[in-house]
Amino acid sequence: MNDQEIDIEIDEDDDDLYVQQQIKVDPKQTPLRIDKFLFDKLMRISRHKIQNGLHAGAITVDEKQVKPNFKVKPGQLINIVFPKLLEHQKGVQAEDIPLDIRYEDDDLMVIYKSPGMVVHPGVGNYSGTLVNAVLHHLKNIEVPVLAGNDQTRAGIVHRLDKDTSGLLLVAKSDFAMTDLAKQFFNHTVKRTYNAIVWSSLDEPEGVIEGHIGRHPRDRRIRTVFPEGDEGKHAITHYKVLEDLYYVSLVECRLETGRTHQIRVHMG
Repeated sequence: MNDQEIDIEIDEDDDDLYVQQQIKVDPKQTPLRIDKFLFDKLMRISRHKIQNGLHAGAITVDEKQVKPNFKVKPGQLINIVFPKLLEHQKGVQAEDIPLDIRYEDDDLMVIYKSPGMVVHPGVGNYSGTLVNAVLHHLKNIEVPVLAGNDQTRAGIVHRLDKDTSGLLLVAKSDFAMTDLAKQFFNHTVKRTYNAIVWSSLDEPEGVIEGHIGRHPRDRRIRTVFPEGDEGKHAITHYKVLEDLYYVSLVECRLETGRTHQIRVHMG
């Protein structure tokens, strides 16, 4: 087979939604409930959200899950998974947009996002997004927002690119929001995608590995840095499901948190 290029465009990186923070308890700290301790330490985070984080295991002490009434002691290391703070935005409108809901209960929804739909409002897409539709569907309840985020991210714990179709998890309760956020941050959620690529592949399955970052000349797109000098490490396992001669149907399984458009030479 001649040298070929394969483009696999999957989903946006979710790593930029969350941040990991560590707090080491001061040597002079007197025993104090951890929810009270963190409420005093963390700005803009309510005690209720801290308690949800503890119940969901998003907050640990010396790598162990604890309850809200656990009393911190000097020298202990507290690890916290919370989203990055975003500038506050207002005015997100609920819109009567049909949703393809595959599953729903009191805590979450599983929604199929069709290609062409933007997940949440942003520059150039202030309406017609999945969040606008979710706010209308859940108009009788208060849709949870990750601590530090705003109403443009209501219920959202991960994303898909505009032109990518697939299933999205949407949280309906604070506990589900916190628990899902922890799972996505720790990459314990398994994500599999199907992609169409040009031509046939020499090997029926394999691994695409590289470092992906913003293109040095066009910051709107991303590119692979073969030497690994820039970008984030990305690993995608692929398997050919069907060889159609001109194109191939390929299953892609993400091992790491970032996979955008990957262009690799196969030969």
